[in-house]
Parts: sequence; structure tokens; C-alpha cells
Amino acid sequence: MTKSDPIIYHKSSCITCKKTLDEIDRLKIDIQKRDFFKDPFTESELKKIINLSGKSPREILRKRDKMYKELEIEFKNPTDNQIIKLMTKYPGLIQRPIIIKKNKVFIGKTNVKNLK
Repeated sequence: MTKSDPIIYHKSSCITCKKTLDEIDRLKIDIQKRDFFKDPFTESELKKIINLSGKSPREILRKRDKMYKELEIEFKNPTDNQIIKLMTKYPGLIQRPIIIKKNKVFIGKTNVKNLK
């Protein structure tokens, strides 16, 4: 495996992540795997991923996570930097899985055939 190999950031117990990983295995795609709940993102890593995705931090917020409601993010209108800090502290706030291949970022449910 090299740095140019695709990588998937996932949560081991996430159903969507499991389905994506199963499809990757079925298609025999060589990919690095990282559970970002066991090996959390740093702020700089997350910023790089978000910048590469072309999305704003708010666009990759996982609104179904219980911390989203508990932190009242919707009502507090945090800045992008504040959202990134919250995401590194509470990784459940990040949509998943995240797949990076050759400077392309796929977030959430992804057609794995795009990785071939």
C-alpha cells in the first residue's frame, strides 16, 4: 500500500460503513482503512479533508447524531472552526464513511464502483 492508495475513514459499528466496506472487499479494491472513532482525526487532518471535499464543515455535519441536538448546534450557529473543533471532540458529528481517492473525496453513501 502506498500513500496514493485510496483510504476509507469509517466507524466499525456503522451500518453504512459496514455495507461500504463489504462492497469494497467484494470488488477486491485495495484500500487503507481507518476507524476514526478508534484513531480520531486531528483538527488539521479534518480541515484538509473538508477542504479537499469542497464542502463546508456544516455540510458534512451529521445532524442525526445525539450530540448535534445536545450541543444545540442548529441554534448556536457556530463558526466553521468551532464546528471542526466539535467534530474532532465528537466524531459522531462527522458524516461517514469518508473515502479519499486521488484527491477526490466521497462522503456518506458512495457508489464504490467509482473507486475502481
